[in-house]
Amino acid sequence: MKVAFFGECMVELSGQPLQRTFGGDTLNTALYLARLGISRNISVSYATALGVDNISAEMLAAWQRERIDTHMVRKLENKLPGLYLVETEPNGERHFHYWRNDSAAKFYFSTAAATPLEQAIDRNEFDALYISGISLAILAEDAKATLVTLLDRHRQLGGKVLFDNNFRPQLWTEKQAQYWYSQVLPFVDIALMTEEDDQRVWGDNDIVARCCRFGCNEVVIKRGSDPCEVVSHLQSPKPRRIYVDANDIGNVVDTCAAGDSFAAGYLAGRLSGVDEKQSAELGHRLASIVIQHPGAIIPATAMTSLL
Repeated sequence: MKVAFFGECMVELSGQPLQRTFGGDTLNTALYLARLGISRNISVSYATALGVDNISAEMLAAWQRERIDTHMVRKLENKLPGLYLVETEPNGERHFHYWRNDSAAKFYFSTAAATPLEQAIDRNEFDALYISGISLAILAEDAKATLVTLLDRHRQLGGKVLFDNNFRPQLWTEKQAQYWYSQVLPFVDIALMTEEDDQRVWGDNDIVARCCRFGCNEVVIKRGSDPCEVVSHLQSPKPRRIYVDANDIGNVVDTCAAGDSFAAGYLAGRLSGVDEKQSAELGHRLASIVIQHPGAIIPATAMTSLL
């Protein structure tokens, strides 16, 4: 099973004293899926744009050490990765401050020639393509349309589309998100929906009905420490609905990447043939480990029990 991700990875400053690492919703999920995928016959590729600076080179090398294929990464002159600062409260909740207006990833599709991702999709290289709400939000309008066209092309060639609705109000409005989510959801096979984000975008609680109406076949509603809801076979006369409890964790250090790591665990299960309940349990187990460590990316040695 070959999975491609498109999105943005940024330089992360966090901790006391401040430490420099990297993170970003799609990269977090891609990295954790790459780790889980070693024993599950899942390979991961990442498409984004970076600069030609030393920090970009360090990020690229770090991904490659995690067995993430990087042949679709574009290197752009005069561009740099975005930057974000994380402030973490005593209960593990965090606040983000971003410097990303000129982030290289925003310009991935700014070329007259076909990008590496477009070429790979035309060659039908991947079984699944993963994007998030942030993947869309960072792009200019014409680039958003290009990405939606790629989803359509990928589906026509028999591939699956995986979507996480991550919504950041700093990047766009609820109305803009509604429009572009409406363009994406008709191509989505598995939708990973943070309930709070979905309610903010749409102003209601109709997540499952909306996903069904757009044609999705499976939706996972993420609710943090509360049980997640998984509804599968949405297009059949009798959809299957289950609730899966999250792990009870008393020592929450940092909730950064909790939802991203849950998504990685869930997809590691589903893409390797495991049922919805076991997949959600794997997602919860991974997220429960991640939130006991600082930063978006935890050491691989902390999750050996899942590998």
